[in-house]
Amino acid sequence: MTSIWWLRRDLRLDDNPALVVAAAEGEVLPLFVRDPQLAHLGKARRSRLEASLASLDASTGGALVIRSGDPGTTVAAVAREAGARSVHVTGEFTPYARRRDREVAERLGLDGVAMHSSGTPYAVRPGTVVTGQGTPYKVFTPFGKAWRDQAVAAPVTQPAALRWSRTITGERLDRELLDAASRWEPAGEQAALERWRTFLDSSLADYADGRDRPDLAGTSGLSTHLKYGEIHPRTLLRDLALVGDAQRVGAHSFVNELAWREFYADVLWHRPASAWHDLRELSGMDFDEGPGVDELVEAWCEGRTGFPFVDAGMRQLQQTGWMHNRLRMVTASFLVKDLHVRWQVGARHFLIQLLDADIASNNHGWQWVAGTGTDAAPYFRVFNPVTQGKRLDPRGDFVRRWVPELAHLEGAAAHEPWRHAEGYVHGYCRRILDHSEERREALERYSHARRSME
Repeated sequence: MTSIWWLRRDLRLDDNPALVVAAAEGEVLPLFVRDPQLAHLGKARRSRLEASLASLDASTGGALVIRSGDPGTTVAAVAREAGARSVHVTGEFTPYARRRDREVAERLGLDGVAMHSSGTPYAVRPGTVVTGQGTPYKVFTPFGKAWRDQAVAAPVTQPAALRWSRTITGERLDRELLDAASRWEPAGEQAALERWRTFLDSSLADYADGRDRPDLAGTSGLSTHLKYGEIHPRTLLRDLALVGDAQRVGAHSFVNELAWREFYADVLWHRPASAWHDLRELSGMDFDEGPGVDELVEAWCEGRTGFPFVDAGMRQLQQTGWMHNRLRMVTASFLVKDLHVRWQVGARHFLIQLLDADIASNNHGWQWVAGTGTDAAPYFRVFNPVTQGKRLDPRGDFVRRWVPELAHLEGAAAHEPWRHAEGYVHGYCRRILDHSEERREALERYSHARRSME
């Protein structure tokens, strides 16, 4: 009997519970549906997804079936064509995915086809970690401690007798998107595993110190692979548990970052409206809008604010589809607290541009910066883009790489071109605002908003 393996965020063969269950029923038809909801994605994200699909298609020997259309209608049609009586998926937990899967399961049920969910994109299923009173955790630290105490299932091996169904055909891979994907680092399961092994061997020992430095290659570079499910957190946790003494501190720090990813997924599970609405509302907060503000936002998007560390981060995003996590915090703070713009504006821009864009981590990270998220009281935290640059990029190497107009300034001078007579000789833009003044303005607005709610 043929069963359908409907892929979404689990584009790998190894450690895939849904594939294991599907293979136990007979031949497996791997299916990916081009959901019209994906149309809003930027070309960068669509090209990276296409590269992952191409890698998976090669791994299945060309068995992957790609169809476009509404998921309910499309999955049901493929099931009828293939004579399948079951559809197997990895569980998903965003508000849209939960609605979609309910609707698809109901549509399949009309044809007598069952939809089965096995596993999740996380080490611990969202909604599992709760307080002693059975309520969700609201801040990270206690969640992280409880999360670490959870028993994580061991990775499952790829089915030994895996047989692919080749009874129906689908659409071709998009050659234009694949050509565009040549800009990015290799996609797919093998690329993810190779990246992980390299990180374990060369960078894990220094991860705790190096992960906050965008001028160093101190991060794992796995976020996009995790986004598309080319590797699973279970695999990472298993390997981290086996490291030697020299890597233990780095391993503990890395596990903490995985816990943050799972925390935000858990928050979104319990509070689906928090995808686009404040977890902790500041109803009296005043934000700036209008054509003049739109021009400032455009300068922020394009890396033309006149603050080198901010501009370096935004240009890295624009050119690579990725941004170092510390830069995400600094650039977000600049938009929300220097430009006084709603966090949703920046969150949407990041979701379009980031190859690793994940609505739970992205949007809750923005709320953390905006002072409306899970942190107890961060409203008064306003990142100074110059201070942050000097601390996290002390030699100015990161700035010079992404802002070539400042390549002539040596060392930390690249962070403050206005202090040097030759700072602007190669056409770097002037500052669009006075950070000290805007910091005071932000604090006044936050204080007023909090008083109005008392």
